[in-house]
Amino acid sequence: MTRIHGNGSGSVTAEVARLAAIMLICFSLGAIGCASKKAPGTEGLNGGSQTNPDLSSRSTLEDYSKEGTIGGEGGPLSDIHFGYNDYAVQPQDSSILRSNANWLQAHPNGSVQVEGNCDERGSEDYNIALGAKRAQAAKNYLTTLGIPASRVSTITYGKELPLCQEHDESCWQRNRRDHFVVSGGQASR
Repeated sequence: MTRIHGNGSGSVTAEVARLAAIMLICFSLGAIGCASKKAPGTEGLNGGSQTNPDLSSRSTLEDYSKEGTIGGEGGPLSDIHFGYNDYAVQPQDSSILRSNANWLQAHPNGSVQVEGNCDERGSEDYNIALGAKRAQAAKNYLTTLGIPASRVSTITYGKELPLCQEHDESCWQRNRRDHFVVSGGQASR
């Protein structure tokens, strides 16, 4: 062991000095890392995009946070569902999206947030990306039906907000969805 001699007030081993230096560096990096985190609510969940940040209605996440429930079904717009590991709009959902677009055209002051959701299978990162693609697919479809893109925002929740908690295919099918949250306009059918 090598000793480092100080100003006559004692000696410290090189090993202890090195350990103290490493602890100081780790503490400094930890403090810097914590200081760079964004405040909650400044971005969509897990990087989800929100093209209309001034939406006045509560999202599904806000409902879940405040009430402990997920209002995944009901409201003036209907949900659409997806196949396993798929983000293509299904033929049976075309009529649902046309109906949603008709409602939005009849309520020109209304905006909609499309919430992309997945079932529990797959990694968190994979499902966040898949949920974003699902939400974007619905937004793209609505814009082809004449709804201005500025009235449609998207966010992804991945597998974080399931409607159903069972571990079977019928439940997973319900969770693979886009949910539409309306703000502004009149929120009844």
